[in-house]
Amino acid sequence: MKLIDWVSFLGLIVSLIVLWQFRNILLLVFTAIVLAIALNSLVRFLNRRCNIPRGAAVWVALLLVLIGFSILMGLILPLFISQFQQLILLVPQGVERFIIWANRNITNPPTWWPSFDIGRLPRFNDISQQLIALVQQVFGNFFVFFSGSVAIVLQVLLAIVLTLMFVSNPPAYRRLLLRLFPSFYRRRADDILAKCEVSLLAWLRGIAINSLFVATASAVGLMILGVPFVFAHAVVAGVFNFIPNIGPMLSVVFPVSVAFLDSFGKAIAVIILYAIVQNIESYLIAPMVMQQQVSLLPAATLVAQIFFATFLGPVGLILALPLAVVSKTWIEEAILKDVFDRWPEKDSEALPEPIVTPEAIAAIPPSEVSQTLPPTEPSPPENSSEITHP
Repeated sequence: MKLIDWVSFLGLIVSLIVLWQFRNILLLVFTAIVLAIALNSLVRFLNRRCNIPRGAAVWVALLLVLIGFSILMGLILPLFISQFQQLILLVPQGVERFIIWANRNITNPPTWWPSFDIGRLPRFNDISQQLIALVQQVFGNFFVFFSGSVAIVLQVLLAIVLTLMFVSNPPAYRRLLLRLFPSFYRRRADDILAKCEVSLLAWLRGIAINSLFVATASAVGLMILGVPFVFAHAVVAGVFNFIPNIGPMLSVVFPVSVAFLDSFGKAIAVIILYAIVQNIESYLIAPMVMQQQVSLLPAATLVAQIFFATFLGPVGLILALPLAVVSKTWIEEAILKDVFDRWPEKDSEALPEPIVTPEAIAAIPPSEVSQTLPPTEPSPPENSSEITHP
């Protein structure tokens, strides 16, 4: 490598280290970008469909968002807080009753349970203590992150201010971002940014519809089963649905714990209800409302959640899917299409021809011999006089 290559590589490493030190600020900026994309879609709708100038459309969109936020704070939030406070008190009681029930059935199993040596199994108390320690270790940073109310308020206000700034003049910030790319790649980078915007907007629409369905279906099912605090359970199920794989498993803990205070059968019914709702959402609702979303394999989604949660903390877990959508778009467009798909192929003449020995031909069935042998070029005529000229 030349000296300039080593200098460029060293500059790249230093840049990555600097960006890593400011990762929390970058996550905050990314959150503001996602919110700005959602708000900008409303501004575009008002501008194109209602023929409202963009400046006025921004103010109308902000007014609509403010009205919706006021309704949320005035009607929905107080009811949710009152039910959720009571729910938090009942969940430990339900978990304690489940532990007592499990210990009793392990010590004295029912008659229909297959007979085997119970002593070989680990004690349930030891398992529960290990699970509690694991949960505390995994979510320890989560509670530390949300422990400072002042920091939360400041971060939310900063995200709102950045969102309003981005929405006020998106082309200016877009041109500023494109300046970071080489001049020959700026047009291509602009196309990739447009695809990222479309993918994020499609994900926002799809996840909003899916969460609304999950919240509504959970509320109806819990109401039929007679589980208390239906509204709080429905809101938790809808909000946690924004976190795939992990969110639905966490949301089912609350209604199952409360239902276990009534009976074991009701808790099983709640688990079946949530399993049905999640399967309908995954295999029926999601394919219909997310046709334009960037498709992510379930394993890729889970790996992205683990990766971003490990390196970026709780905020990385919440933003794992939009980060994965953007990363997938850039990898497909900038690396696969622009680099790997255009990789120059070696000259075919430089590659050696395969050698087919008589022993190898004898081992091949006669029907496949013609497919195995390399094509032979027709030999020139022995007598040059046979060649006819037009």
